[in-house]
Amino acid sequence: MELIAREDVEAPIERVFADMSNFDAIQRRALRRGALVERKDSLTEPGKGMTWEATVTFRGKERGLTIAMTEYAPPERMSFHSISGGLEADTTFELVALSKTSTRITMTTVLVPKTLSARLLVQSLKLGKTQLDKKFRKRMAGLATELENRLKNTA
Repeated sequence: MELIAREDVEAPIERVFADMSNFDAIQRRALRRGALVERKDSLTEPGKGMTWEATVTFRGKERGLTIAMTEYAPPERMSFHSISGGLEADTTFELVALSKTSTRITMTTVLVPKTLSARLLVQSLKLGKTQLDKKFRKRMAGLATELENRLKNTA
């Protein structure tokens, strides 16, 4: 199952990518939202091989999540592979400079069930795909607005 959202941000691509790859700040924001996140790798610079262990609440249950960066190509692309139980997800962020002061972010997530229970979950999500797409795009729009506001405040 694939989910795609696109948003435009009024900021240069380099600044957008720098904010999106500030993993310490992202980890702090996740902690403030109730997720438990712990970095597991020993890399000193952002790049392929970064890994995190997280605990998030989804559908009323706490779920463990392992996230690994699979691609890091500044300032255009970052990809992550996530595993939670029998569900795997590949998420890619692609950035395109629309002008010197505008950037388009495309987020693509592909869910791949590996167990029967994960297949049932994905099947139930597919039944509500239209609603899920709306929520996904709305969440992406909110994240883009937050990012734009952060970049305006640090200009």
